[in-house]
Amino acid sequence: MATQNEPQEQGESGLRGGELLTVREVAKRLRVDTTTVRRWITHGLLEAIPLPHRGKRQGYRIKKQTLDKLLAGPPLTDV
Repeated sequence: MATQNEPQEQGESGLRGGELLTVREVAKRLRVDTTTVRRWITHGLLEAIPLPHRGKRQGYRIKKQTLDKLLAGPPLTDV
């Protein structure tokens, strides 16, 4: 555990613990195009936090925990 004087651990997105990921980071980890990640977000398949809209594209951040759940997949059941 870090004290007040020690630096906090930073993730790829620059936030403490790497809690939020960009669309590009998620796409890279899943080996898909950023357009695919954005499509999953707009269709409700991937939960994301919308950022204030500036420019042509809506910005999003995805919780690392959400990505980890997606990668874990559904639990296996006995048939």
